[in-house]
Amino acid sequence: MSRFRLAAATVALVATSALAARPAAAQEAGIAVGAKAPDVAVTTLDGKPARLSQFIGKGPVVLEFWASWCGNCKQLEPALAKAQAALGPQVTWIAVAVSANQTPQRVAAYMARHKLPVTMLYDATGAATDAYDVPTTSYVVAIDRSGTVVYTGSGGTQDLLAAARKALR
Repeated sequence: MSRFRLAAATVALVATSALAARPAAAQEAGIAVGAKAPDVAVTTLDGKPARLSQFIGKGPVVLEFWASWCGNCKQLEPALAKAQAALGPQVTWIAVAVSANQTPQRVAAYMARHKLPVTMLYDATGAATDAYDVPTTSYVVAIDRSGTVVYTGSGGTQDLLAAARKALR
């Protein structure tokens, strides 16, 4: 076999092996689409106990893991306002503030300034972040009325209206 053919065969074998080692279209992190959304204890911004089950399983929910310092979360705010204005009370809009580098007071101050159209909860212990295997802030989970996860995504350019519509089906 010529050197060229040997090199080409080696490259093809390595490329095929690398592709076979990764599952097709698998999520790298985050709760799996199709999973039941976990019920987790969180708190309100004034420190009262709350549970995600107060919202999940009672109708469609769009849940964002959020932080006041998160640039992607800030970038999502117009999409959130647009989706909430379009669908309003057909969907419950919740943000779970992660506890990294922020306090409930800081979150409340941000909410007062920016008037986000969500119910803001606080994940003081990290239990919600762990239960949803949250890879980053700006992580969005859309949950249908049966409590099944129908969408996950992260980043500042997500189509929250499309995600919420998946939860409405």
